[in-house]
Amino acid sequence: MTEEIFRNDAYTISCEASVVDVDEDGIELDRTVFYPMGGGQPGDTGVLRAVGSREVVIVDTIKSRVTGRQLHVPSDGAPALVVGDAVTAKIDWGRRHKLMRMHSTLHLLCALIDSKITGAQVGVEKSRIDFNLPDKPLDKDHISAELNRLIGENRPMSAQWITDEELASKPDLIRTMSVKPPTGVGRVRLVAIEGVDLQPCGGTHVSSTGEIGRIRVGKIENKGKHNRRINVHLDD
Repeated sequence: MTEEIFRNDAYTISCEASVVDVDEDGIELDRTVFYPMGGGQPGDTGVLRAVGSREVVIVDTIKSRVTGRQLHVPSDGAPALVVGDAVTAKIDWGRRHKLMRMHSTLHLLCALIDSKITGAQVGVEKSRIDFNLPDKPLDKDHISAELNRLIGENRPMSAQWITDEELASKPDLIRTMSVKPPTGVGRVRLVAIEGVDLQPCGGTHVSSTGEIGRIRVGKIENKGKHNRRINVHLDD
């Protein structure tokens, strides 16, 4: 399986790698800095640079539905790569960093709203999270103020790992109602915001909340009988 460098270091922008498989769905590398779509976070984009000035633009990164392996999806008409090619894999850092800031913001929202999550989507310009709140009113101004307070406190963020058995003994760590964190490999990754939040997550995050920058809360929408959707924007 691909060595996923981004799991331990979300700030690594590029790496040297080798092509281990190529099919109609994408390019598999032995190691990568590209995050594959999952957990509400889009897959990374960027380039694979090979010898001979070949540059393959990557428009998405996914997990194969058949094999579970990580695939880098090339743009139409991109130069062909073959098994054994050495490449430099480089992500679109500007896009990735915005996704990191947004994803970390959604974890702060989880800490502020005492409810289970029914859905979420991380985006570059707008992100949203849906909560199971059939009757509770939400104050947009209050949520915005509390989010920016936690951001301003510049709380450290970090990743840690626990065993499948430890997670099973601590069900309150799981915030989502429908999607459960993947188990079966022996351990599960947790993302911690010091003194604020701890939950399973495989996504990429900033190293401290201050790096998020100011956030603006957008619409708060009713999405069905029990769903309340909170939209957030980077206020750059």
